[in-house]
Amino acid sequence: MLRAAKINEDFGSNMISDTNEFNTGIIIENLSVQFPDKNGGEHVEALRNINLEIKPGEFVSLVGPSGCGKTTLLRTIADLQQPTSGTISIGGLTPREVRLQQKFGIVFQNPVLYEWRTVRRNVCMPMEIMGIPKKERTKRVTQMLELVGLYNFGKKHPHELSGGMQQRVGIARALALRPKILLMDEPFSALDEFTKEKLHLDLQNIWSKTKKTIIFVTHSIQEAVFLSDKVVVLSPHPGRVSAVVEINLPRPRGLNIKDTMEFNSLVSKVRNSFEGV
Repeated sequence: MLRAAKINEDFGSNMISDTNEFNTGIIIENLSVQFPDKNGGEHVEALRNINLEIKPGEFVSLVGPSGCGKTTLLRTIADLQQPTSGTISIGGLTPREVRLQQKFGIVFQNPVLYEWRTVRRNVCMPMEIMGIPKKERTKRVTQMLELVGLYNFGKKHPHELSGGMQQRVGIARALALRPKILLMDEPFSALDEFTKEKLHLDLQNIWSKTKKTIIFVTHSIQEAVFLSDKVVVLSPHPGRVSAVVEINLPRPRGLNIKDTMEFNSLVSKVRNSFEGV
């Protein structure tokens, strides 16, 4: 326990100081994204006039039905998709500048682990690519696996892990480069409800220790309300912000909070904010 506490203390202090050095606040103004029609017709409008502010260290969920532009917005923030018009400012920098400084960590629905690599070597891979010295890589891998509760599984291969454990390896790998902003695209959608609830608690614990800005895409209103400081409701055709719902529930949140009137009132508020669905 003393060893684990020391790792968490070191990791936590590093993350807090890193957050103070870089402003992870995000300001999105009049953002629109259009895609060309494959058949040569009119452009498809994926996002229209998105205006949104995300404060440093906030946990923000993007929720909405299929086709509302949640993933497109996440990819545009990450500089994986270029806007047609409008701007995104991250601490005064463009998404391209932030990406080139390697300040984004991304977790996808599928963790995309390499079967021939152990858990430790999967987490280590981005640091190998970046040329981080071996001693530092080893230290960070240990810290990340301790953080996600997989320290004792470091020598296992992906096929020996459950789906939930594989996703935690993906989270550890994303955090290994010490990004300032964690972008998560429906990371738990393929998991059963019991595993999903356990990972909700794990992610809440990770967020509380690292103080990162997290943007989380989901179809689940309950998931969004449980995890978030605020929920951004997107409606489709074209994708637009219908509402931003502040989630003023106390933290840390246990699963029993889902049985409270306050929680269910917020779920109803988010559900009733959709337009044109």
